[in-house]
Amino acid sequence: MVEQVNLEIKRGDTWSRVIYFEDEDKVRKNITGWTIFFTIKVKADDLDTATTTIAKTVSPSNPLEGEAEISLTSTDTKDVGNYIFDIQVKTNLNEIITVLEGTITITQDITTRTS
Repeated sequence: MVEQVNLEIKRGDTWSRVIYFEDEDKVRKNITGWTIFFTIKVKADDLDTATTTIAKTVSPSNPLEGEAEISLTSTDTKDVGNYIFDIQVKTNLNEIITVLEGTITITQDITTRTS
């Protein structure tokens, strides 16, 4: 079963999280050679290349310790709304595995100035 997470981010904020890949015994996996895909969409059947889709390809930040950092820029979070996302990996054995999915709600912020 794929883990489900619901996230809330303020409009225009930068956001990042380190995710950890572990085996069933909670031992961190060596993810050397893995590619991580982080995709945000309005609807699941939207194309990954749609203008409303955010599609990031991430390399592990610390592969021997099973770590990867997922980030969004303030441009990525500019539109208030409800979205769905998933994180898939392509392992060094060319396996495609969905490891996390859920919703992202981008809520209106109060402060909109940046200087």
